[in-house]
Amino acid sequence: MQRKLFFILMIMVAGLIHANDGIYLANGSQLVPMRETDISIASEVLTINLGDDGLARVEVDYEFLNNGGAKTVRMGFEAMKPYNTADTLNPAGIHPYIKDFTVVMNGQALPYQNAVVEPGELDTPYTGPKDDRPEEFEQYAYAYCFEATFRQGINKVRHTYSYQMSYGVGRTFEVPYWLKPAGRWQGGTIGDFTLRIRTPKTAKHFIMADSLFTGHKFVVTEGTGKIRHSRYGWSPHLVEIALRDGTVEWHARNFRPIDDICIQSADTYTSFNQAYPLGTFYDRSETFMKWQQEQEFPEWLARNLPYANRGYVFKKKELKKQFGRFWWYMPDKKYSPSTDDFTPREWRLIRERK
Repeated sequence: MQRKLFFILMIMVAGLIHANDGIYLANGSQLVPMRETDISIASEVLTINLGDDGLARVEVDYEFLNNGGAKTVRMGFEAMKPYNTADTLNPAGIHPYIKDFTVVMNGQALPYQNAVVEPGELDTPYTGPKDDRPEEFEQYAYAYCFEATFRQGINKVRHTYSYQMSYGVGRTFEVPYWLKPAGRWQGGTIGDFTLRIRTPKTAKHFIMADSLFTGHKFVVTEGTGKIRHSRYGWSPHLVEIALRDGTVEWHARNFRPIDDICIQSADTYTSFNQAYPLGTFYDRSETFMKWQQEQEFPEWLARNLPYANRGYVFKKKELKKQFGRFWWYMPDKKYSPSTDDFTPREWRLIRERK
């Protein structure tokens, strides 16, 4: 019952944050047991890939430790209903913004069943509205449930899926991921935990509250990137990352997740922060909001944004000076200017600003 109340409270708070100015589509989350278990998470590598198509692609590699005899555990994955959309309940239990869901355990693909459940209660079916409230105020979750047979010792599970990024006024994308449910495994900790955030074939500038990440540092392990810790006005302490075709990692042992993750595009604060004139990052995604593009960048600067995004070293003094003011700008002497990978939106940007 306490878990249920917690999830309802969390969604109520999320509703206040997103009301009228944002669209919440889906969240990522941990695989969890439906009942208490003596199995623990020995290690976990969580990889979140941020693309330009509006999808977050998730790959999770677990090693579960079973110190007892072989046993079958009913497990599941939960994602809250969309908020501030026109979507209605899907009685088949398939989340409208999650796709390509797979679970492979010890080399074998596991079949799963979908259901609509009470928030935080994977084994409690949602029975419908309790009164005459509109559906938008109803709280329910979509569940993906399966039977997992654990042999004694280490068991390897690979979990993959994609989900649609949320967005809103002031933020091009938002990727919520629930880590706290991992506390339902034995001991409430992850023996060896690695978070990887990747931006394959693109560039992103994003922020996260750093409450989870004290004591250990993020490290760029592939591609080009920058990392700093910041605090701006009303915001909490943040870790701010600019990453181009690369990977950033955070690693900890005996990790106890006390909070969830929310990866937000950095325009969440740069759009409204006087300390960042013209500092809004240029995102290649089609969802990048046009009003920001038009208001933030004069024509002569906007035409060069796709090149700056890729690290072009400008020769013109004024361009070099202006882009040098942007923290996210990461010049790359090896980059040869090319339009081969320009998106349709980038071509529109260049043509409209001539």
